[in-house]
Amino acid sequence: MSSKFRLINFLSTSVLLASVGLFLVSCSSGSSSSSIALSVEAQAGQKLSSASGCASCHGSNGEGRVGPKWIGLADSQVTMSDGTTVIADDAYLYTSIHEPNAMRRKGSVGQMPSNQLTDEEIASIIVYIRALK
Repeated sequence: MSSKFRLINFLSTSVLLASVGLFLVSCSSGSSSSSIALSVEAQAGQKLSSASGCASCHGSNGEGRVGPKWIGLADSQVTMSDGTTVIADDAYLYTSIHEPNAMRRKGSVGQMPSNQLTDEEIASIIVYIRALK
């Protein structure tokens, strides 16, 4: 085998291994929010949001998908479909989760499904949303 062929083979193998490594890291179940220290309460809210289906629209780490992102949402200004603005305080977050159709965000395309979350479960999810600064 020529040295040129070995070098090409080595480089090809290296690129392939690096690509597979990057793919595995990007597809891992590790969360980007793990880079921030989540309290026990916030971790419980994160698990509950995954188990309740919230993460399927809002993202497994609050990054947003079909639904709005949760990262940076708490205490931010939110524009509603009627043009008014509100602050995403605990009352807003609670109402948005408890009564999904009560407050529609500007530009929202879909409808958040109703849920059977208890007040305690909603509070736990709010703790998680607040942790996603």
